[in-house]
Amino acid sequence: MAGSNEMTINLVVLGRTQTGKSAAGNSLLGSSDFESHHSPASVTTCCSLGRSCRISGIIRRNGCELALRVRVLDTPSYPHSGLSKKQVRDAVRSALAHHFGEEGLHLALLVLRADLPVCPDESDHTIQFIQELLGPTWKDFTAVLLTHADKAEEAGFSEEEYLHSASSTLLSLLNSVQHKYIFLDNQKSIIKEERAIVLRKLLNFIRQNNYQVLLLKHSKE
Repeated sequence: MAGSNEMTINLVVLGRTQTGKSAAGNSLLGSSDFESHHSPASVTTCCSLGRSCRISGIIRRNGCELALRVRVLDTPSYPHSGLSKKQVRDAVRSALAHHFGEEGLHLALLVLRADLPVCPDESDHTIQFIQELLGPTWKDFTAVLLTHADKAEEAGFSEEEYLHSASSTLLSLLNSVQHKYIFLDNQKSIIKEERAIVLRKLLNFIRQNNYQVLLLKHSKE
C-alpha cells in the first residue's frame, strides 16, 4: 500500500479501441498523462504508467485521514488496429509485472461505452482476454467503467433505467464481477468533486475485496 499516513492503489485500464480508456485513466489521475483523442486507428500502442499527486479528503481508516495516491497503467486496446492479440497480451503482462509485481494490482478496470450495446462475441473475447491476463480470480479484481454516460443521459436514461434496458450480455458481465461498475461522463473534464466520488467507489470495491492485491509475475509463455 504505502506509508502509515497514506495509501496507494494500483489500477490498470483495459478495453476496446475508442472506448475512452485513456481518457478514463486521465480522469482518475486528475491529469493528462495519457494521449487521448478521436482517431480512425488505435491511439495507444504501448503501456504507460501514470501517477497522481497526493489526494486528501478521500479516505479515512481507524478514524484517521489518509492521503491517497493513484497509479494507473494505460494499455493498448484489444482488439487493436495495428497489434495482434499476442502482442497486446504480452505487452500488458510484462507491464503489469514490471510496475505492480511487488505491490500487486488492486483493480483492473474494464472500460465499455455506455452508448454502445455490448454483444455476446465481444463480451466473450474480452472476458477471455482478461482471464488470460489475470487468471482464475479475475472476477474479484475486475470492475467495469461505463464511459460516455453523458450520451446515455442525453438519450433520456438514468443509470437505473439504463441497466433495466441493458442487454443480457452486459448484465451477465456485471453480475460476474459482483456488480462492481461505475458510470463516467466523457463530455467534460471531470471536476474535483466527481473525481472524489469515483475514487471513493473504487476504494469501496477494494475494501469489499478485503484490500487484497493480485500478484502478477513475468510469464515465459
